[in-house]
Amino acid sequence: MKKKFLLLIAVLTIVATAFVVTGCGEDEEAGDWEYIEKNGKIIVGLDATFAPMGFTDKDDNIVGFDVDLAKAVGEKLGVEMEFKSIDWDAKYTELDAKNIDCIWNGMSATPERAEKLSLSKEYFNNKIVVMTLKDEVKVAKSEDLANYNVGIQADSSALEVVKEDKAYDKFKDKIKEYKSYDDAITDMQAGRMDCVVIDEVLGNYKNTKMKNALKECKYNFGDDFYAIGFRKDDKELTKKVNDALQELIDDGEAAKISKKWFGKDLVILQDYEEK
Repeated sequence: MKKKFLLLIAVLTIVATAFVVTGCGEDEEAGDWEYIEKNGKIIVGLDATFAPMGFTDKDDNIVGFDVDLAKAVGEKLGVEMEFKSIDWDAKYTELDAKNIDCIWNGMSATPERAEKLSLSKEYFNNKIVVMTLKDEVKVAKSEDLANYNVGIQADSSALEVVKEDKAYDKFKDKIKEYKSYDDAITDMQAGRMDCVVIDEVLGNYKNTKMKNALKECKYNFGDDFYAIGFRKDDKELTKKVNDALQELIDDGEAAKISKKWFGKDLVILQDYEEK
């Protein structure tokens, strides 16, 4: 009797183990959208200092153009949008660890990011510009940056664009990387930096808070299209967000959100193409 009982226990243990292993396997193989539906939310990772795209207001709420647009996408998809402030340098690690489900914060679509991420369609056009507080700082071509101390945010889209410039070797020793653009601008106000290379939307927003003290130099590094970054294999989620963005453009909601933050409709939707 004892042997039969022990045999029964052994069989039940094997069955239970097989069930658990099978269940885990099915969960691991679940599609990316199924994973989102199960959680009931999309966790959006962002640098909460990048106004007006996504930033923390005086009441410690995360707000901004991208935040409003993401919330509207969430309504279309029937899921909650949760916003999480992250260290921008660690964005890929946060995404791979599933601490966040996408990077959505005025992030430029670049070849490097296209290799690491599943990128949405480009939804916004920005420029990378040079801004200064000094009238004597004149930048008419990228080579002119060799004459000045230049501040830029670490691992930013602007830094990627600058590093790809044909004259980068001529001015790379003049560049100082900062944790945030707030720190770079503070050093510029203190006279330790002559200028910053920055996203136009952020620079203009900062300028409204500085009584228009910042001056935009003649030279800029060209168009800078924004996209949303998902895990490389999250193709279904990427498509669903693209479709939701198209619906928001078609029904006029995207234009309304854009006009709230910029006074005009700046939303686009075009396929990413390596520039």
